[in-house]
Amino acid sequence: MQRIRLRYTKRGRLRFTSHRDFQRAFERALRRAEVPMAYSAGFTPHPKVSYANAAPTGTGSEAEFLEIALAEARDPEKLRALLDESLPAGLDIIDAVEARTSGLADRLTASVWELRLDGVGAEEAGRAVSAFLAAESVEVSRRGKNGLRTFDARPAVAALETLPEPTRPQADRPGDGPCAILRLVVRHVTPAVRPDDVLSGLRAVADLAPPVPAAVTRLAQGLFDEESGTVTDPLAPDREAVRPAPSEAAGTAAAKVPEGAGSA
Repeated sequence: MQRIRLRYTKRGRLRFTSHRDFQRAFERALRRAEVPMAYSAGFTPHPKVSYANAAPTGTGSEAEFLEIALAEARDPEKLRALLDESLPAGLDIIDAVEARTSGLADRLTASVWELRLDGVGAEEAGRAVSAFLAAESVEVSRRGKNGLRTFDARPAVAALETLPEPTRPQADRPGDGPCAILRLVVRHVTPAVRPDDVLSGLRAVADLAPPVPAAVTRLAQGLFDEESGTVTDPLAPDREAVRPAPSEAAGTAAAKVPEGAGSA
């Protein structure tokens, strides 16, 4: 049984699809592309698909991940192209690797988000960010299945900064007014801290309240490097697993040298 790991996006209006909507669309794409899926056992077999840390409904993403199990081996890149053609534009399969290591979900320990605040000036956003980072704790509340829950959002935030506003116009902007861009790096903790929790925290510590809902996009997710503050590609270990080790590569190169070459 072969396992393939895929990276996909949620762009444009497709950011408003729920995770369940995506699951249905993806399973239809598997059938349309005639992917030889492996199935679970039991009275109601299901294709073996594992989803990892899906983005909340309403947020865009450039870095969603899933893993599928195949009954027959397939070339990952050809499979990626077939599935991408079978999905609507906006739900795009942009990367595929064969799973050669374990623990994909364990490598998703942090996310990088972009928060676009239309109607908010850069200076106002910068003051709110400074107040958030200076706070020892930032309590926010979120309503869930078990009612209202209050928790501290500050420890999960590894980085928060304002970025220069893009010079080129964006088609989905509501107007020509100010627009603050924030870059957020948040650790995946329990309870999960989402971008809207951080926005609630900015409102709590600095009364920052954008006049329109923020446009939120996940740019990356993976293993968080505490020293550099970066989020690494979770598929990199699978790519590196197929590369020859340095000693093997040296041995191969030596084997190509003709016998007697270099002798006087």
